[in-house]
Amino acid sequence: MGLTRQYLRYAAGPVFGVIASPKANVAFVTLRGGERARYAAVGACEQVFVWDLRTAEKVLVLEGKKHAVTCLRPSPDGVHLAVGYEDGSIRVFSLRSGDSHVSFNGHKSAVSVIRYDDLGARLVSGSRDTDVIVWDVINECGLYRLRGHKDDVTQALFLNKKNLLVTSSKDSFVKWWDLDTQHCFKTMVGHRSEVWGMVLLNQENRLLTGSADSELRAWDISYLEEVGKPLSAYGITSHHTVCTLFYTVLRILGCKKVGSVLREGRDRVVSLTTDPRSNIIVCHGLDATLEIFSVIPEEEVQKKMEQRLNKARKKARCTRRGVAQKPKVKRKLSDEIQRLTSIKASFKIRSLDCLLSPQGEMKMVLLLQNNTVETYTLKTKEDNPVPNKTSHLTLGGHRTDVRTLAFSSDNIALLSASAETAKVWNRATLQVVRTMECEYALCSLFVPGDRQIIIGTKSGKLQIFDLASGSLLETIDAHQGATWAVCLSPDQRGIVTGGADKTVKFWDFELIKDKKLGPNKRLTAKHTRTLQLDEDVLCVRYSPDQRLLAVSLLDCTVKIFYTDTLKFFLSLYGHKFPVLCLDISHDSTLIATGSADRNVKVWGLDFGDCHRSMFAHDDSVMFLQFVPKTHLFFTAGKDRKIKQWDADKFEHIQTLEGHHGEVWCVAVSPNGDYVASSAHDKSLRLWQRSREPIILDEEKEMEREAEFEETLANGDEPVVPGEARGEAELAGRKTVETVKAAERIMEALELYREESRKLQEHKAACEEAGKEVLQLRGVCVCVCVCVCVCVCVLSELEVSLLVLPFSYVPDLLTLFSTHLQQGLEVELVCRCLFYLLRIHFGRITSNQMLLSVIDDLRTHTITKVREIRDLLGFNSAGLQFLQRETESRENMMFFTAAADTFKEKKKKKKRKRERAVLTVT
Repeated sequence: MGLTRQYLRYAAGPVFGVIASPKANVAFVTLRGGERARYAAVGACEQVFVWDLRTAEKVLVLEGKKHAVTCLRPSPDGVHLAVGYEDGSIRVFSLRSGDSHVSFNGHKSAVSVIRYDDLGARLVSGSRDTDVIVWDVINECGLYRLRGHKDDVTQALFLNKKNLLVTSSKDSFVKWWDLDTQHCFKTMVGHRSEVWGMVLLNQENRLLTGSADSELRAWDISYLEEVGKPLSAYGITSHHTVCTLFYTVLRILGCKKVGSVLREGRDRVVSLTTDPRSNIIVCHGLDATLEIFSVIPEEEVQKKMEQRLNKARKKARCTRRGVAQKPKVKRKLSDEIQRLTSIKASFKIRSLDCLLSPQGEMKMVLLLQNNTVETYTLKTKEDNPVPNKTSHLTLGGHRTDVRTLAFSSDNIALLSASAETAKVWNRATLQVVRTMECEYALCSLFVPGDRQIIIGTKSGKLQIFDLASGSLLETIDAHQGATWAVCLSPDQRGIVTGGADKTVKFWDFELIKDKKLGPNKRLTAKHTRTLQLDEDVLCVRYSPDQRLLAVSLLDCTVKIFYTDTLKFFLSLYGHKFPVLCLDISHDSTLIATGSADRNVKVWGLDFGDCHRSMFAHDDSVMFLQFVPKTHLFFTAGKDRKIKQWDADKFEHIQTLEGHHGEVWCVAVSPNGDYVASSAHDKSLRLWQRSREPIILDEEKEMEREAEFEETLANGDEPVVPGEARGEAELAGRKTVETVKAAERIMEALELYREESRKLQEHKAACEEAGKEVLQLRGVCVCVCVCVCVCVCVLSELEVSLLVLPFSYVPDLLTLFSTHLQQGLEVELVCRCLFYLLRIHFGRITSNQMLLSVIDDLRTHTITKVREIRDLLGFNSAGLQFLQRETESRENMMFFTAAADTFKEKKKKKKRKRERAVLTVT
């Protein structure tokens, strides 16, 4: 039996080159009691980066799993950060440790909005699946799911005065929800198109909405407390239904449009937000203009109204002709909301966040669409405030997609080039070594010696840069059209380029004198030969022995020429669409081609025969390269995947997943240990070859299991018996984890049944023989079932119990009675017990065998819960007594009082410094 070829796994490495992904928003956060508006959290593919805006350093990375981040929201206390993902999951991270211990799974698609209430105990999330879910952060469970919208949910806001929720959607509706009854009692239909954002003003007495036009519509919210008024006072007529009358009168809420504020932009609103105190309104559209409005305080508005009324009275006196007229002054929306200024950002704005200091200085952080974060300050109390740009994060990434990558010969440096810059990265530290401005780059390589780089541009030029100085040495007009490919000759004496002008040109390296450099010489490329072809050239490759030259053309063929004479040798045809990439193996025996028809073909270079055609990707194959000194090669496609193949056995080895956009290019290091990739998500990823071997059969089995689990998770949702589908439903969703948790509970219950049966047989045998009954593992099995329940994630526990068949419920109730009697996990057992009683109430109450069990549960539950309540009350009273005793004895204060005193002292010191500065000036 021959030896089996061993494949080694490429493990996912770090993600770099991305500053902030435009899929998510930006938010100010506070780290370890630091100053406000210094740190900002942004989404970066599946991770969350926290940047220090003052030093432009990355201070914290919150690791995700595999789905992209779509929404961020810090908690009111600033300790936690809620992160929504593209698959509909939500994770709550601690900003102190960077860990996540709370996760929620309820949505089926990307989370579009997350909001905390004022206390931070509840969390509301909206998604593209049109559902709104309210979560309990403390108990780590979902409260209810609210259905009613017909399109993506764009915003959700808590009204803490009346325990209400208001949501907006792309279906042009704004809905008001009563969280006590989980019912939509009001729907606003005053918008003609999608509602993209809204904010609450004037202590939750005004709602401002932004739509697809240039208007910001203002609505006054009136909480009508007089229940005894007639229905006509609320605008209710006799044709309203009973349900409408009931909820309108009970909730006592009215919403009336009072006007609109016109924006400068003519496109839709992208973001509409306010500072935490709702004194400043900030909004922007699809362009780079940020508009800032000021909310005038009620006292100033009243003063203006009095002045206007006095003017009206004087005017009435002058125009009065014997008849006394009482002047009237109408209050306008422009008196309450005034335009402050506008800011022109450097590129289109994706999201923003703002904070307003007590001194009137507003700090804003802007997330731009071109992988940039900018910060601005604005003094709002000035008459004509001028915005000041304080910082911008641009060094750690490209503004546009990276279209070409190249490794240096020593595997240390990595070159990436985009439409505006070329950057050289240190592979070990992932820091930018050089940044050079260039034209739109399509191909690149390191010159032998790794001191210069050559970039082929979309305009048909070759640009030569010096890495030591970062300067442009020379620009050569190589082709009439785009330079699609450049390849280094195996003897390292020159290069070959292919362009859209239907030519392949050969260049030799030369050292020439330059007047700017004095006696030193610089590198240049001298044109030597030209190969004229009938179609545009898309890719060019030398064979490692430099005997042949492979050229892919726009006519879907690959032509093979002799390098020395440029005579035609072979024509490889078979692809249905143009060949976008190709490479030749190290021994010059195989050539692999990747095409826009999603196929990869392996050919022999001796006769040009096709060894195998493989369906490689679900979209166009964009890049292909052999691993040095092997017959293994990597392919990358627009389906966001990178795959490794064996050109001898024609087998798929592994798939590298991680990118969230089309993969444009891949570079394999000269030693084959590293693979770098770039994609449309503006991220660069590094993959490192590990020592872990790959067994192909196991890989295929894992892929089949993943497909089966995905099908299982996307199946029918569990339904509570007896509950009709309505506006409010269960918050949880069936996932692979919930199904596995239910299976673990069933296995533990099966073990409990088996051990119970053995115990009964043992008792019967002992009674017949007159022997003493020995205790078996019944207690251990009870503890095993309790552990299986405890291991379940709290946010997924209810769905796991819902998936559980009813045949296991009686045994589970019996075990719960035993656990309560022994005092094991009383809170968790009570939670599971109440949920099972709610969803299986009919079948449990109709089962005569469970009457004794339910009676025992009632007794034990009341007793144990009362004991825990008394224990907590005793401990709380004891701690308060100790606090008072210590404060009176030591003459000091604890906790909140001490923190407030410290803040006051800090404010006093700051005021003294400001006074000192004023006196000096």
